[in-house]
Amino acid sequence: MRHATIDWTPPPRPEGETRPPAQWRRILALFRPYTGRLALVGLLVAATAVVSVVTPFLLRAVLDTAIPQGRTGLLSLLALGMVLAAVVSSVFGVLQTLISTTVGQRVMHDLRTAVYGHLQRQSLAFFTRTRTGEVQSRIANDIGGMQSTVTSTATSLASNFTAVVASVAAMVALDWRLTVVSLLLLPLFVWISRRVGRERKKITTERQKQLAAMSSAVQESLSVSGILLGRTMGRSDSLAREFTAQSDQLADLEVRASMAGRWRMNTIMIVMAAMPALIYWAAGLTAAGGAPIVSVGTLVAFVTLQQGLFRPTVGLLSTGVDVQTSLALFQRIFEYLDLPVDIAEPARPVTLDRIRGEVRFEGVDFRYDPEQPRPTLAGVDLAVPAGSSLAVVGETGSGKTTLSYLVPRLYDATGGRVTIDGVDVRELSFGTLARAVGVVSQETYLFHASVAENLRFAKPGASDAELVEAARAAQVHDTIAALPDGYDTLVGERGYRFSGGEKQRLALARTILRNPPVLILDEATSALDNRTERAVQQAVDTLAAGRTTITIAHRLSTVRAADQIAVLDRGEVAELGTHEELVALDGRYAALLRREVPDAAEVLGHA
Repeated sequence: MRHATIDWTPPPRPEGETRPPAQWRRILALFRPYTGRLALVGLLVAATAVVSVVTPFLLRAVLDTAIPQGRTGLLSLLALGMVLAAVVSSVFGVLQTLISTTVGQRVMHDLRTAVYGHLQRQSLAFFTRTRTGEVQSRIANDIGGMQSTVTSTATSLASNFTAVVASVAAMVALDWRLTVVSLLLLPLFVWISRRVGRERKKITTERQKQLAAMSSAVQESLSVSGILLGRTMGRSDSLAREFTAQSDQLADLEVRASMAGRWRMNTIMIVMAAMPALIYWAAGLTAAGGAPIVSVGTLVAFVTLQQGLFRPTVGLLSTGVDVQTSLALFQRIFEYLDLPVDIAEPARPVTLDRIRGEVRFEGVDFRYDPEQPRPTLAGVDLAVPAGSSLAVVGETGSGKTTLSYLVPRLYDATGGRVTIDGVDVRELSFGTLARAVGVVSQETYLFHASVAENLRFAKPGASDAELVEAARAAQVHDTIAALPDGYDTLVGERGYRFSGGEKQRLALARTILRNPPVLILDEATSALDNRTERAVQQAVDTLAAGRTTITIAHRLSTVRAADQIAVLDRGEVAELGTHEELVALDGRYAALLRREVPDAAEVLGHA
């Protein structure tokens, strides 16, 4: 089944406006793709309302005509009509629920996929400053909290409004004087419900923020890394106490949300429930005075309509409260949908059929923040011919990783440009860029899935033979084959079933499977012991053969064979050359070597 897509481009925000612009129009736009189904619901609602107001008129005919006149045939027809009205109303109600729930779930689906897709387009900077638990809470708790509103509110509003209008019209037809008496307090009820709605909206905003904080705490503290840190730091008890305090705050907010305006809304219900008694009392007084204003049949029919009016009126007021409450949830979702996309595919992206892999940095500047006093990268000029290797070294914080992240567009340069085969990476299609550049970082990420599924993430259609070939090239096949379930073995949360070196080699195998012409190695062996590093380095050498390789080096012993070595200092290229040339220069690179290896003379080739 094809599902509708929604244009989430927000309208321009009017100057001085603090709440999301045209919020009601945006909410209604969610339902626009399903106009046909909603129209059918509207017809069913109207039909149900008409059928529901027929019964009191049939009842009046029973009491004023059929029974007093002893017309049993008419009585049977009227009774049958009342039964049929109940049956038809029930059938229409079931159809309304089916269609409205289907539409509501499709809208929920559209919202979830829109938020997820929009977040997928955000730059790496967004995720470095946003807690994962917060993102998860927006998708799960906020959108989940809107479910009842989205799935039933439209139908509830339409059915209750139609029922109110039909009931009032029928009441006027029966007796306009009694109708005026019945509706005198309605404006007061509307005012009360609006105040209750605003109060609940405020509490709901606080509750969702607290839910997000709890989701973040759970995600961070109950992950494998969080458990290890908490246990080894002796913080397990304090983390439990902090979670207890957060949960206690949430419980208080839930109680406040449940009780907000409860007495006021109950007062409305009590008054409306007492209205039939008031009508009977007024009719009894006039009858006692010798001048009844209506017949018994009309009176009973009117009170029946009034009682029928009670349910949709209360439902309409309650729905209004729910809608105002849900505005807080919609506002939080729209905040994410309104996030600007820092890294977007160009309107006319360039597609490269054959990628040689030449990479150039031409006058590249980069700042994480426009207010940052000093750029992270400044005036970087580097050329990496296709099939050659460049190693980037320097002190911590010199901009090495940032430089490498500009090639796959995890960030965009704020000045100058980065090119692949002469084309600015900002002009390439995302598909071309993904095919062109592979990244193996120090922080290896593996899904909680089988080894095969983790490898196929790079190439979903890869055969078993291709998996084995990639694993052999990464020197990890024997390790996998020795496992009880082989390639079907679950790697565990973040791959904790495997050692650091094994995880790195699995990551390398995954990248080998993709076969990218440009390879970024971001300190891929820095956290490993010497023996494991040698095994991983052999796999890295296999992967890098014939590719354009940019290596971010922590251990300088791994980059001596690079065609070029660039030394970064505070975001600038301080030195550039081969290992031998930089050693002979006896500058920053030589100083880094001396610091890394005690026997500097031997390392520098002077011994």
